[in-house]
Amino acid sequence: MVSLQSLAHTALVVVDVQNDFCPGGALAVPMGDEVVHLVNSLMPLFSHIVLTQDWHPRGHCSFASSHGKPPFSMDEENPSRGILWPDHCVAGTKGADFHPGLRVDLAHLILRKGTRIGLDSYSAFFENDGTTPTGLFGWLNNLGLTRIFVLGLATDYCVKATAVDGARLGLEVAVIPQASRPVSVSPSDEAEAIHAMQAAGCAVMPMADLRSQG
Repeated sequence: MVSLQSLAHTALVVVDVQNDFCPGGALAVPMGDEVVHLVNSLMPLFSHIVLTQDWHPRGHCSFASSHGKPPFSMDEENPSRGILWPDHCVAGTKGADFHPGLRVDLAHLILRKGTRIGLDSYSAFFENDGTTPTGLFGWLNNLGLTRIFVLGLATDYCVKATAVDGARLGLEVAVIPQASRPVSVSPSDEAEAIHAMQAAGCAVMPMADLRSQG
């Protein structure tokens, strides 16, 4: 269980709060914009804040259009890639920008992921091959940070992958589901994601417990 003491020595990892994952975006997470004010309210509690940002080249391997398939098809050529998505978070586009209400000015690190045309990245720690690092763990390690709180979009994909990889690397990890939202391709996806994170050793932290530290 993650202690609530010394939040100043803990990093907040805010996952992919971008226009394309909010209502009206190319890959909108239902009610994804609801996390913005919650994230902003938690940021002042932390001395180290990381924002992750999907930043895909055109023709990215995760796009259904790159394979001549409709969005949300399974990648039959490479089953390990899973679902093929609508074109989203294309580098340099408005869809890839952070939600305009997010306090980007409070961030200490902006980490772009999924930047290679042939390799996606759900986790903020590794590309989807499970071995290519993004550099986040080295950044945390160099600052002596051994605990992270994870929230954002989406609970059942990038939040889950980030939390599970963080725990696998030996970090103390807490997830804040109230400040996250799921894609929920299947109705059970959010519950299954939370179970997977807990099974990996992550704590689930209520918003009220964090706010009481402020």
